[in-house]
Amino acid sequence: MTAINAVADLAVEGDIAILTLNSPPVNALSSGVRDGLALGVAQAVADPAVKAIVLICEGRTFIAGADITEFGGAAKGASLFDVQTTMENSPKPVIAAIHGTALGGGLEVALTCHYRVAVPSARCGLPEVNLGLLPGAGGTQRLPRIVGAEKALEMVTTGQHVPAPKCLEMGLVDAIVDEGKLREGAIAFAKQVLAGGRPLKKVRDLQDKMDADRAHPEIFANFRKVGARKFRGFLAPEYNIQCIEAAVNLPFDEGLKVERKLFMELMTGPQSAAQRYTFFAERQVWKVPDISDDTPTIPVNTVGIIGAGTMGGGIAMNFANVGIAVTIVEMKQEALDRGLGVIRKNYERTASRGGITAQQVEDRMALIKGSLSMDDLATVDMVIEAVFERMDVKKEIFEKLDAICKPGAILATNTSGLNIDEIASVTKRPEAVIGLHFFSPANVMKLLEIVRADHTSKEVINTSMKLAKKIGKIAALVGVCPGFVGNRILGQRQREAQKLVLEGAMPWDVDRVLYDFGFPMGPFAMSDLAGLDIGWVKEKSNGATLRDVLCELDRRGQKTGAGYYDYDENRVAHPSAVTEKVIKDFIVKSGVNPRTFTDEEILERCLYPMVNEGAKILEEGKAIRASDIDIVWQNGYGWPVYRGGPMWFGDQVGLPKILAKMKEFQATMGDQFKPAPLLEKLVAEGKGFKDL
Repeated sequence: MTAINAVADLAVEGDIAILTLNSPPVNALSSGVRDGLALGVAQAVADPAVKAIVLICEGRTFIAGADITEFGGAAKGASLFDVQTTMENSPKPVIAAIHGTALGGGLEVALTCHYRVAVPSARCGLPEVNLGLLPGAGGTQRLPRIVGAEKALEMVTTGQHVPAPKCLEMGLVDAIVDEGKLREGAIAFAKQVLAGGRPLKKVRDLQDKMDADRAHPEIFANFRKVGARKFRGFLAPEYNIQCIEAAVNLPFDEGLKVERKLFMELMTGPQSAAQRYTFFAERQVWKVPDISDDTPTIPVNTVGIIGAGTMGGGIAMNFANVGIAVTIVEMKQEALDRGLGVIRKNYERTASRGGITAQQVEDRMALIKGSLSMDDLATVDMVIEAVFERMDVKKEIFEKLDAICKPGAILATNTSGLNIDEIASVTKRPEAVIGLHFFSPANVMKLLEIVRADHTSKEVINTSMKLAKKIGKIAALVGVCPGFVGNRILGQRQREAQKLVLEGAMPWDVDRVLYDFGFPMGPFAMSDLAGLDIGWVKEKSNGATLRDVLCELDRRGQKTGAGYYDYDENRVAHPSAVTEKVIKDFIVKSGVNPRTFTDEEILERCLYPMVNEGAKILEEGKAIRASDIDIVWQNGYGWPVYRGGPMWFGDQVGLPKILAKMKEFQATMGDQFKPAPLLEKLVAEGKGFKDL
């Protein structure tokens, strides 16, 4: 065995050279790995005893992709293109031996080998789209030449990891070898290639699939149409599609030029910068500075949930999905039956779409037990209270839980903004009390705000963070304050949206601007979807607010066919003359001189106060990092990923601009716009949230 460099060595067995890479943790394509590949293949080619070359990796995976830490830095070592050219032009067959994952640049390297073998558990994919990029090393040109344009389009725009058996079916790998015997299997395959005199199969030269796809140019228009909603606002999916089009319609080298040009546009553009930032922020969010990895956790094998409504039922599903037994407690049998019925319907809907099997529906339902007595929670490891937002009700429940639950049980509340310290104060174990703020629908939404109260123990926090990961959530640890992080910032946007309407903007103008920015819907469309009558009491309504008047007119949102908008029979929204008249009457009554607003003004009024509130939250220590706030907003409130989140957005706009605007708003509209001291400090020091 010969060491090529620090991460690569070359061994020769008979007439087969085995080039092994070992660059933990994932053999990413760092300069050392690229150099090892280039030198190793060249050395094997130069050895007259060698007839074929096997490329294999140590550790848990094949080359799992580019080294993202090198992005934007000065180029070092062999370029990936040089490495690929050396491999593809090798006069001796090169066989990639794949285990773990061959992703991104890893798969692009494998595609320049003449053959590919994999173990059954391996997966291949080109997930660059998730970083706002496209495969920039020939992936968009070689992949469709093997699997055809349609499958290639699906792979590059979703970033899916395709299991090895499916890869074999597609022709992406040439053989599956026994699990745990990759080295022997790859060497045996190499010997078969030699014995059979099989040709040096260069993927770049394959044309059959391209000829077939050229006869069906409608593939691309159809694909764009189907994906339009999912791709809205994102540049990377469209650029990936353009690259596959180039593969079909242009010679290989011309297609490579298109890929390179579009890759550089994305790489240097704001969307990929935001998506790469998100990639790291999603990993940071799990790190709590004062809680080490060796902090003990509390075993959670059984969970109690109080409330079988939409929220309680959705929360229950999260636990049943991962095999944790759940007891749901309701006050009345009818409410309990209804809640359990909704859970079953949700599971059956998923099964009807092929998401789970009929047996899994039954298995999960068997884990969820209903009860009318809180005494049935005496032995559970964790209880989550999910009743409506009234402090007196929650305190009464926690007092009872304190008396019923076993020592060591975690007592959690799903409140979206009430003071958890106050809730904990009625128990004799405030260290066991924590906020677990799920977002609706709780079985779908990824975010979980974990709220640390004054006395919450580190064990309870660590357990909650680990449990969040187990049930497939992305968790952010936040502190106690009204609305916590997400709803506290949302309050700023909602207030300004309402004020804009009473100053002359129409609800559909505000919604359109925020939709065009990238939100799934604007605040008024969202209110109509949720129902304007949430929290509205008919007997106490006196027409004091726009919402009151609309509810009094029985315009309560989509469910009544009218709210801020009018809705047709397909629930498609249309601007409403009734709402416009109600708004104009309000404006006349208030004595305000209505005016028109530019899109930019609407955006500034809605978003800049959010950035300012985020600065206050950071200053008060209610969020650990600026990036945690962004993760909350992306996963809980639909902030577009390609715009990074409110704090990232603030840095991109420029904090001096935001500060100047907040001061201007404060001078004309009052102290609700008073700039956060942290915002002033960062501007004075020439820094951004990224520098905290």
